Amino acid sequence: MSSFTLHAHAKINLFLHVGDKRDDGFHALQSLVAFTEVGDELSFAPDVGLSLAIDGPFGAGLSAGADNLIIKAAQCLSHDKGAAITLTKNLPVASGIGGGSADCAATLRGLSRLWGMASDTSELQKIGESLGSDVPVCIACQPQWMEGRGEIVTVLPSLPPVAIVLVNPGVGVPTGKVFGALKERRGVALPLPPGFATTADLVAYLKDTSNDLEAPARLIAPEVDTVLEAIAGEGALLARMSGSGATCFGLFDSDEVAMRAATTMRTKHPGWWVAPSRLTA
Repeated sequence: MSSFTLHAHAKINLFLHVGDKRDDGFHALQSLVAFTEVGDELSFAPDVGLSLAIDGPFGAGLSAGADNLIIKAAQCLSHDKGAAITLTKNLPVASGIGGGSADCAATLRGLSRLWGMASDTSELQKIGESLGSDVPVCIACQPQWMEGRGEIVTVLPSLPPVAIVLVNPGVGVPTGKVFGALKERRGVALPLPPGFATTADLVAYLKDTSNDLEAPARLIAPEVDTVLEAIAGEGALLARMSGSGATCFGLFDSDEVAMRAATTMRTKHPGWWVAPSRLTA
């Protein structure tokens, strides 16, 4: 088979509710997950051995060794097959938008194709469970309802192609510290959501939800507050943090409004990563 490239789309928690801590040490979660057009890229080519090269704006400092999730994903599929994998890292590292998990999921999809394995989505999701809580939801790369610690996913109807701007201030927010500082939680009792015909429908639904991790993340990294205020100040219909941070997002009326907001924030805050995009179907 010849070489090919797959996208590893950024994962967005449009809301994220937290329940009780489970016996296995993880917290029960409930989230409406969507994906954006912006993301990393992974290229796959046949080779006699397994190798990983990393480039892109956020590739510096990332290990390409055995501890990388991409290598771990490959070895979960096979210990004796080869491939040359190149990761173009366009997303900030450890930033609440599932970059590593999306890369891992894309690796499972890509190597299954390269190696001619008849692995369906559910089989790859099962493999992904052992690699990280966000990996299963990233296999399908479409709107999903996420429960459990992240491993229970239900595919949802397509979302409208909402304009979104992702913003990361360039600070790290350790997930463990965020959960450790968590005081208030909404719980995990919401039913599956209805379909959303328009952006207005989606935003109205989301305004009755929250990201329970946002408050503790703001205490640990006040920059999150600054980012959310900046997004709201540019006319966002909704401004919220994704995952455990520090990436935040704004939903906008149109691509044009989103582009103007992104341009303004880049000018005012040149040290921030600002990416206008759209939610994928």
